Amino acid sequence: MSEQNTRILLKSRPVGDVGLEHFEWVTTAKPRAGEDEMLIRNIYLSVDPYMRPRMNEGKSYFRPFQIGEVLEGGVIGEVIESYVAGFEVGDIVQGLLGWENYSISNGSGLKNLGKDVKNLSDHMDILGMIGATAYVGLVGMADLREGESVFVSAAAGAVGGAVIQIAKLMNCRVYGCAGTDQKVDYLVNELGLDAAFNYKTCSSVSETLADMCPEGIDVNFENVGGRIMEGVIRNMNEKGRVALCGVISNYNLPTQEANDGPDSCGLSVGGLFMLISRQIKMQGFLVSAYPDLCREYGLKARGWLAEGKLKSRVSIAHGIENAPSAFLGLFTGENTGKQLVALSSEEIRSGI
Repeated sequence: MSEQNTRILLKSRPVGDVGLEHFEWVTTAKPRAGEDEMLIRNIYLSVDPYMRPRMNEGKSYFRPFQIGEVLEGGVIGEVIESYVAGFEVGDIVQGLLGWENYSISNGSGLKNLGKDVKNLSDHMDILGMIGATAYVGLVGMADLREGESVFVSAAAGAVGGAVIQIAKLMNCRVYGCAGTDQKVDYLVNELGLDAAFNYKTCSSVSETLADMCPEGIDVNFENVGGRIMEGVIRNMNEKGRVALCGVISNYNLPTQEANDGPDSCGLSVGGLFMLISRQIKMQGFLVSAYPDLCREYGLKARGWLAEGKLKSRVSIAHGIENAPSAFLGLFTGENTGKQLVALSSEEIRSGI
């Protein structure tokens, strides 16, 4: 077990596209837990698009990252030293921790999964926040009903893949888009999409969807924004619903442009008028605001996974030093499914 701790800090705030120059790599000695603390050896780190706005200065639904401080993300790890009641050596814990090999915590905000935990990556994907986000958006925000038609953008991403599977379990017709022909093939032939298209090679999202979904779209699970959202809304049925999960197409825009530009929401005046004339509801949401729905999903998801009705697809980068590159890949479509970083090549226990 290494006696060193590699940490990734925010070196500077990006204006526009984020690059490796905005990160700093620091190696320190492995920390020791003090009174009422525990030491966690991090196993998997999640990198997610919502982290990009946290690199900006200013208010958001998450505290912005601070220059010179270790970055933070979803982590699953093993307790290797503990002076905290309710946490023992060998327990697997999950929560927000640093981009680092080892973290010190007082247990606040951490979920104790116990010792007998298999397939840890599932807890970072379909059994965790990713699956819960899809469920909250579809069921809580969009009130999805059996037999309706659903469109999901960034369908080959982590949340997109969960949306597809949950909507299919509700006997819905499901459509989506991705950025490569290989991903389109994966969506149709492995995840069971009714149809999908490559948004980078289609000339008109709106016309493509009109041909693909002649019955119209009842629910749009929106992850991207921009021209994709515009095209979907132009093909939505009366009293359709939009669950607004993310607008990743805007995350690398300079802050002022992203916040104040006339088209920052990704809709033209015509698209906005569609919301009015077709009485379409659009609602943004934060999964953390719906703990009851998350618990409901957790109970269902464990059963679905055991029955083989849910699949987990992860892309894994190796080594904490490669976390920034994995993060940048989210914005260029490098990943299929959930992007994780494995922080050690050493196996802690069989089944991980």
